[in-house]
Amino acid sequence: MFGQQGEQLSLEELLSRADALRYNGHYEEAEKLYLQVLEQDPNNAAAHHGLGLVYYLHGGDFEKSLAEFKKAVELEPENIAYRLDWAKALTTVAPLEEDTEKMVELLKEAKAEFEKVLEIDPENQEAIKQLAYLAEWGV
Repeated sequence: MFGQQGEQLSLEELLSRADALRYNGHYEEAEKLYLQVLEQDPNNAAAHHGLGLVYYLHGGDFEKSLAEFKKAVELEPENIAYRLDWAKALTTVAPLEEDTEKMVELLKEAKAEFEKVLEIDPENQEAIKQLAYLAEWGV
């Protein structure tokens, strides 16, 4: 892939630029770079995660976001950040469901992900906090 003035960019450089664009709110440009990375490396977990964040933060395309987060977790199951973002996205999407059974299913899936985070990192405060929140809702 090429950057400014035809410079050749590595996948790492493309990812770094995509992340910087996303951090600065340039979601459409970030999306393009993440997709370029995935064209070259379809199993790049960081690009799937970044794309999930773009879809989640920009435009609220939660279905695409969840799919990208899930793919990142499948590719790097020990990555706590990926699991946390996927689980938190599930808890955000669940209340938007009109079907109560589907909502409960999404919350249970989120709970399972937070529990997996605690298997990897038993002291993870974010997972502990989120599980307490889910418990308040009876999940």
